Amino acid sequence: MFSLKDKVALVTGANTGIGQGLAIGLAAAGADIAAVGRTAPEETKAEVEKLGRRFAFIEADLSSTDGVEAVVTAAEAALGPVDILVNNAGTIKRNDALDFTEEDWDSVMDVNLKTLFFLSQAVARKMVAAGCKGKIINIASMLSFQGGIRVASYTASKSGVAGLTKLLANEWALKNINVNAIAPGYIATNNTAALRADEKRNAEILGRIPAGRWGNPDDLAGAVVFLASSASDYVHGTTLAVDGGWLAR
Repeated sequence: MFSLKDKVALVTGANTGIGQGLAIGLAAAGADIAAVGRTAPEETKAEVEKLGRRFAFIEADLSSTDGVEAVVTAAEAALGPVDILVNNAGTIKRNDALDFTEEDWDSVMDVNLKTLFFLSQAVARKMVAAGCKGKIINIASMLSFQGGIRVASYTASKSGVAGLTKLLANEWALKNINVNAIAPGYIATNNTAALRADEKRNAEILGRIPAGRWGNPDDLAGAVVFLASSASDYVHGTTLAVDGGWLAR
């Protein structure tokens, strides 16, 4: 039920951290990985191939939708039709709402929401034309549920991801495409190194997590395999929090 043997997974932003953990988790379940980004994820490639799965790197700048169709075509050419799409690539800008610039607003919304939608559309069109089942998994955030501070465009984009996940599920469930999302909690990655190094902030964060620890990228593997596999065939439009209990607190 949880096997992804010989499925093809297109994963954006798989160089490090969460994206890398997702790609490796999918490969461990049997999927071949097409990784999309600006730089080749050599470490991810090595781990995927160590698991006996095929790996292809597709170079693309996801700050623009210009190359979306080419990304899907390249993935198909390298590995075959895409069965699973994981929209993981994202960016964040921090500033007080009174000082937030239009440039920082647009740069985040373009990657986190606009490209996510149009890449999903491009993949779904292929799935529908082929008459095959498909799985689309968006990476949301704790800020899909909460407001946060100093990250106006990030909060807006991740709230949008949660809403768009529901919308696409409503439209595509009858087309045999499951659209769901994962909302990671506080995960130990390069992006959170500064927070973990801040003794006061780190203690505040850990004090709210019932599990008592930061998550690791591989903590997300089970969730992504579940949502990518036939085990979740009747799951549509949900945003699954993998947060050590953060939202429950």
